[in-house]
Amino acid sequence: MGVTISPANPLGSDLEISHQVRLSDPVIAFATSSTSHKLPPLPLGTILLDSPEFLSMIDGNRTDADPVEPVHVSQSDSAAIMYSSGTTGLVKGVLLTHRNMIALVAGLFGNQVESDRNEAQNKKEPQPVSLFTVPLFHVFGFFMLVRAVAKGETLVLMGRFDFEVMLKAVEKYKVTYMPVSPPLVVALVKSELVKKYDLSSLLLLACGGAPLGKEVALRFVAKFPNVGIVQGYGLTETGASGASMAESVECSRHDSVGRLAVNMEAKIVDPVTGEASPPGQKGELWLRGPTIMKGYIGDDKATVETLDSEGWLKTGDLCYFDSDGFLFVVDRLKELIKYKAYQVAPAELEHLLLSHPEIADAAVIPYPDEEAGQIPMAFVVRKTGSTITEAQVIEFIAEKVAPQKKVRRVSFIKAIPKSPAGKILRRDLATAALSAGSSRL
Repeated sequence: MGVTISPANPLGSDLEISHQVRLSDPVIAFATSSTSHKLPPLPLGTILLDSPEFLSMIDGNRTDADPVEPVHVSQSDSAAIMYSSGTTGLVKGVLLTHRNMIALVAGLFGNQVESDRNEAQNKKEPQPVSLFTVPLFHVFGFFMLVRAVAKGETLVLMGRFDFEVMLKAVEKYKVTYMPVSPPLVVALVKSELVKKYDLSSLLLLACGGAPLGKEVALRFVAKFPNVGIVQGYGLTETGASGASMAESVECSRHDSVGRLAVNMEAKIVDPVTGEASPPGQKGELWLRGPTIMKGYIGDDKATVETLDSEGWLKTGDLCYFDSDGFLFVVDRLKELIKYKAYQVAPAELEHLLLSHPEIADAAVIPYPDEEAGQIPMAFVVRKTGSTITEAQVIEFIAEKVAPQKKVRRVSFIKAIPKSPAGKILRRDLATAALSAGSSRL
């Protein structure tokens, strides 16, 4: 149709929505009556998806529609404007082209995880049924939607996510596949509700959006031995493509996000010297391939800073490859805690905290310290009925890590703030910690 689409979070604030509208400059919008007030007047107006007129059009037979004139679309034309996570500032509009979409779809058909699992279990492959637990406005959900259509799957959607409603849907619709974020995997591992429902149709969970700890993955496998769980890695800027577990032999590598995606190149770059590093050495991951964005819309400076002249995308992630080509994500470069002369990865400590039976969720941030520069501070959500103390949390981590990685400050809160894709909003936690000064939160 020659239309560029730009999905936005309906729960976004007026400020966030207005910023996205400025970036994408839409001519028409689709919204519900409860969210349409966030949108400014547009050239072709706003279509209310829950209006009687729209619903009757969907339900009725349209025979009097005007014929649509064919539109010439080239591969370099814009197909979608997605939005970066915004965990470190205002979101940027990521411009994805039709070529990006074509390359994404082509890469889907190299994934043999489901068919390999069924063949290994001597099962006749069922009609794939996907249940979406990730938001469609996020690049992970958007990519999975494209995947479902391209593969002809049956698709189950919930109007609003609810954990028990999800379990009921798996049982009712015989769901075989779910794209999920790490918090949902943690919930499945820890919840007793799962015993009430028949989840035997589930074959595979694909986890993305944020790192999944090895300990959580192993606990999931122990609780659901007949359900595969795989990780993938991608960014909005890569159309969610980057690395994945594309063969059943890779699925047991729970500490990795898999191998490079089809048609993708990568190198690990030393942040200090700018030189490429060999396998086993940590550095910034750079990616190049046909799914890489065209650039940030209306932000040439950010585009130049992220895409170099040879087409390499600087991901900002601290990673390394092993000698077998498996990719390991350590943390965001900008989120590393600088303790004295050491760099501490918050994700490593978070994975350890989540392995504690009395901790429901956790996040780690840098906290200013005169002597050390920064110290690791943990925000912890107690499991219901737990009375775990700060001293017990500190001792638990101290027994498992080197001295520089010890958690030295703990705050107990009701919930960890996260983006719709499950990424921890560390900036919100840092602001709360600093505003409390030297007192305990």
